[in-house]
Amino acid sequence: MKKILCVGAGFSCAVIARELAEKGHVVTVIDQRSHVAGNCHTQRDDETGIMLHVYGPHIFHTDNQEVWDYINKYGEFKPFINRVKAVSKDSVYSLPINLHTINQFFNKQFNPKQAQEWIEKQADLSIEEPVTFEEQAMRFIGKDLYHAFFYGYTKKQWGLEPKELPASILKRLPVRFNYDDNYFSHHFQGMPSEGYTKIVENILNHKNITVDLNTCFDKSMLSQYDHVIWSAPLDSWFDYQYGRLGYRTLDFEKVTDDGDFQGNAVINYCDQEIPFTRISEHKHFSPWEQHEKTVYYKEFSRLCAENDIPYYPIRLINDKDLLVKYVELAQQENDVTFVGRLGTYRYLDMDVTIAEALVTAKNLLKSFELNQKAQSFYYDPI
Repeated sequence: MKKILCVGAGFSCAVIARELAEKGHVVTVIDQRSHVAGNCHTQRDDETGIMLHVYGPHIFHTDNQEVWDYINKYGEFKPFINRVKAVSKDSVYSLPINLHTINQFFNKQFNPKQAQEWIEKQADLSIEEPVTFEEQAMRFIGKDLYHAFFYGYTKKQWGLEPKELPASILKRLPVRFNYDDNYFSHHFQGMPSEGYTKIVENILNHKNITVDLNTCFDKSMLSQYDHVIWSAPLDSWFDYQYGRLGYRTLDFEKVTDDGDFQGNAVINYCDQEIPFTRISEHKHFSPWEQHEKTVYYKEFSRLCAENDIPYYPIRLINDKDLLVKYVELAQQENDVTFVGRLGTYRYLDMDVTIAEALVTAKNLLKSFELNQKAQSFYYDPI
């Protein structure tokens, strides 16, 4: 039996804590915030009763049957399809770019084959191996669609010219030559009927797990535990001795109103002249509920400062150089395993986070059983 300290109460540590607790290990989970679930935290709005995604929208989507079965053990999921709209130059379109978007934008009546041929003519085929975000967009959708839907939005989201960003960012955005406007293509998609926080609370509800909120980590705690699971920022374990890894953070302007503000859960604002990136109207994340009032968030992206909440790892060349240094330090550590989005400095969807946590827990249990040294990383951050 090991005594384990989990730093952070999001999905990574919650899942690992539960798996270890099930096998008889004693786990303490701490978080500096007043709630569990990390940035997935949801809570009922006091005034309207609407379930709010406090740190921005989270839609669960996965093709992983094991992960879907796992999370459904801890809460009811209702069907939910994310149908994103986009405002560009005073017109409203559907995302991801699909046959309706193409026909509306170019004022055409293409069938799928005609649309595909049209987009191929728009594309810059001289770009054989796209390296940057801009080259990737120009190669696959051409100048007009790129500037309408991606240039301004991306510049606001990342605070950089798209030609400074890697092509890999755009690989997550498909083009469809049919009328499918489901933002995700995964087999399992849904929204927890009582929110994500309740699910994480249920995962952590075990006799061998103690949860201490409003609790900051201090290295004086280490003497009380055999092993640490670290889901806080990787560089913070080392007191930022090489400097801070770069993140983007988000600011939200919350508005409460009567009725229905925009008729949809998420609308992107693609023009760079508009300072926010998108508006999310939260009652539309729970379409099975009825509310007379509404709450919507205007979302602003900026560089993460020292006391901000980190959201998106930037992972540009300078950040990756810094990351290599921290990973080398981490590999020399004993009795600590770095996990999750912050602990491994990677963008992770919720389903991937849970899948990795389950595998990490399995490996930790094996190393504990064989009395072997646990690894610092079970997933390579580089």
